[in-house]
Amino acid sequence: MSSARIPYVVAATLVALLSYSACASAPTSEPEPTAETNSEYFGLPAIQMENDIFELQILATGGPFVSFVLKADEERLNPLWAPLREAFEAGEPAQPGRYGGHFVCVDGFGGVSDEEREAGLDNHGEAYRLPWETVALTKEGTVASLVQSVELPIVQETLRRTVRIVDGENVVYVNSSLESHLGFDRPINWAEHATIGSPFLEPGVTVVDMSANRALTRPYKAPETAEQRHRITSGEEFEWPMAPTVEGGTVDLRAAPVELGSGDHTGHLMTPSGDKAWVTALHPGKRLLLGYIFNTSEFPWMQTWESYPAEGMLARGLEFGTQAFDLPRRTVISDGKLFDTPLYQWLPAKSTFETSFVMFLVQVPEGFAGVGAVTVADGTITIVDASGEQTLSLAASLTSD
Repeated sequence: MSSARIPYVVAATLVALLSYSACASAPTSEPEPTAETNSEYFGLPAIQMENDIFELQILATGGPFVSFVLKADEERLNPLWAPLREAFEAGEPAQPGRYGGHFVCVDGFGGVSDEEREAGLDNHGEAYRLPWETVALTKEGTVASLVQSVELPIVQETLRRTVRIVDGENVVYVNSSLESHLGFDRPINWAEHATIGSPFLEPGVTVVDMSANRALTRPYKAPETAEQRHRITSGEEFEWPMAPTVEGGTVDLRAAPVELGSGDHTGHLMTPSGDKAWVTALHPGKRLLLGYIFNTSEFPWMQTWESYPAEGMLARGLEFGTQAFDLPRRTVISDGKLFDTPLYQWLPAKSTFETSFVMFLVQVPEGFAGVGAVTVADGTITIVDASGEQTLSLAASLTSD
């Protein structure tokens, strides 16, 4: 694919690349969760789901998946970004809303207008800041289910989510619905902000792979400080994983750079993958692979967020959603489309918009250096390594539902 500079709204992209942009104006106190909990995560109430393969911890406030570990892993290495652990180890209090892991941004993905902020709406929507209700936590046969719900009073919507796991499987099944309480159709912004972090995210080692896509570097203005240094150019189309650099060359974005102190975003149209798209993160030395499979009819876009500070915890977002970049809704709706594809979804009056995805965590064989393909068929997820010489099959019995 030849490089082509793409016009876009640059003024809206002033972001703190090396800080957690979702937490621009966090509340001063922790909201009290109303959810039934059975666990704790660094002092915060959590819900733990587990089978014979893995443990998954979900915070009662905000509903993020904060820990996902294999029981057979002696290190119990959690691939997800863990700012709560970082604060705990530094002897600092947890910042409300800065939970990390995999959290949901709805209704909103990015900054807000002055008027929205004045009305109480914050970056990335309401859902990840509010206490969630546990509607049901049950097990029938080999299937454990968690049903959660959270009211979003400012946007007048209700988010409901069902998380299911099955004994003997490495897979988490997530089904969500967003219900509008308004009597008119409206555009919505939604992203599943899946984020990996160090020590799983190791410079020059951990690699990210994804299915066929059309890629664009995020447009930006020149950074004002050295801490906001960019490696890649502004607003330029490229062929993943080789992105254009500010020095005039190209860089392979699969792995975090060995030289730290930079931050960038890329946007990816995932519809070239077909009905389903996938993204994976692999630590070859630990032989630990995290992956996601999602529907491009619901989430046609993915943003990668690279936060590689010279000191502190590294983070990399694998954020599949309704838009290419985390931008204010006015910007997204005004732009309308990118690559001739809408940057939002419609939520009809008094109706629901439904989504589903699966995530998996598995130990891979020796010599597995990356992922070349992921397919789902007949209740099985098949993962082929980048060389095409090794194949891994995961039971995924609920994918045929």
